[in-house]
Amino acid sequence: MQTANPKPHVVIIPSPGMGHLIPLVEFAKLLHFHHHFSVSLLLPTSTPPTAAQTTFLSTLPPAISPTFLPCVDPSLIPHNVAHEVTINLVHKHSLSYVRSALSSLSNVVAVVADIFGTDYFDVAREFSIPPYLYFTTNAFCLMFFFHFPSLHETVSCEYRDMVEPLVLPGCVPLYGKDFVDPTQDRQDQVYQVFLNTIKRYIFAEGIFVNTFLDLEPAAINALKTEDPNRPEIYPVGPLIQSGLGGDPDEGQECLSWLDRQPPSSVLFVSFGSGGTLTHEQMNELAIGLEKSGQRFLWVIRAPSNSTFGSFFTQGSNKDDSFGFLPEGYLDRIKDRGLLVPSWAPQIKVLTHESTDGFLSHCGWNSTLESIVYGVPLIAWPLYAEQRMNAVMLNEGLKVALRPKAKESGLVEADEIARVVNELMDGGEGKKVRERMKEFSELARNTRSEDGESTKILSQIAKKWSQNS
Repeated sequence: MQTANPKPHVVIIPSPGMGHLIPLVEFAKLLHFHHHFSVSLLLPTSTPPTAAQTTFLSTLPPAISPTFLPCVDPSLIPHNVAHEVTINLVHKHSLSYVRSALSSLSNVVAVVADIFGTDYFDVAREFSIPPYLYFTTNAFCLMFFFHFPSLHETVSCEYRDMVEPLVLPGCVPLYGKDFVDPTQDRQDQVYQVFLNTIKRYIFAEGIFVNTFLDLEPAAINALKTEDPNRPEIYPVGPLIQSGLGGDPDEGQECLSWLDRQPPSSVLFVSFGSGGTLTHEQMNELAIGLEKSGQRFLWVIRAPSNSTFGSFFTQGSNKDDSFGFLPEGYLDRIKDRGLLVPSWAPQIKVLTHESTDGFLSHCGWNSTLESIVYGVPLIAWPLYAEQRMNAVMLNEGLKVALRPKAKESGLVEADEIARVVNELMDGGEGKKVRERMKEFSELARNTRSEDGESTKILSQIAKKWSQNS
């Protein structure tokens, strides 16, 4: 009896961390539900899976199979290095596991790695499988990455000391102090790791970008036309989390609290799955929110000396006592503020009728969720490419306000109160709110059945199916 041809199979390899896992899982869902691919998620790691990861992955259909690769020996990962270095080492020490996995799979039409996984390109080529890159952030950032090797050759000083901004094709001007974190110290190991990684982008068969044409038309056009030797660019976003994730019981308190607030009255405050503040900055933020007089829902973690204090240990900074806040704070804000330790159901919060603003770390996943649901932003970047995102959101797209920091980087309480009130009640806030609603409509259109992002992914899916 003749058997049916097996489904075309795609292997997807995210980096450690929920911020990388979520968009690549959403990409896998699109390939399966819309184009009938089967998908293997190979998950490199240096630590056992977290509860957030296992809960998130437990909802996947059988055709999307996640496999945690063997944990990399912790002795191979130095302490006190940038998290990008840690991710790079995890990938390097997982190459043999990926090679073994590929040798056991059939009908694989593509290997898709994320921004740190370029070493897998060589493994894919060994099996005559075309490698692709899934770029988890925006076209502005990708343009910067492509131009960075040239900057490295032509600029001798630290980039933060450059007097003039960098002007990239199709992009808002960018000062050196806002370049991505790995570029900020040329002597640090992470600088060379970053440079070596992005030099390999050119070896991808194509690059999927989690953005869309109406959001960044000039940057996307420049990426496609500036250099004919670059891989094909596929803007397929916005891809955001379609499941709600987390423990549903954990979110009930904040949702019930939102139900009791007037429509369009609450500022949501959250710094993502890994972001943390110093004790001094947390105190300023607490007092600033109090001084503003606005209602707010704050997802809060214990302070840390690192801005990504819980990047690899999601939720480890949970502290239900809030003893690190100013004395008497909980009593003073109890009628108009709610503090939620560590985690909240972000999409449910952003889509709630009481929510009218989002003070965000500008991680690209959270940013896209804000755009899709039309919630204006206060940009408070912490690490990675978030300062670049903040520049684009504030100066380019004009969908965010950005507080002014002191020379030390500290944002003071009075400035926080000013920006919060401006977003919620001021004229500038009204303008960014209207702009955000326009982009929200464009985001929904591009992911519709006849939308531009949908068509682009359909074209590549057809190409892969023909190669199976």
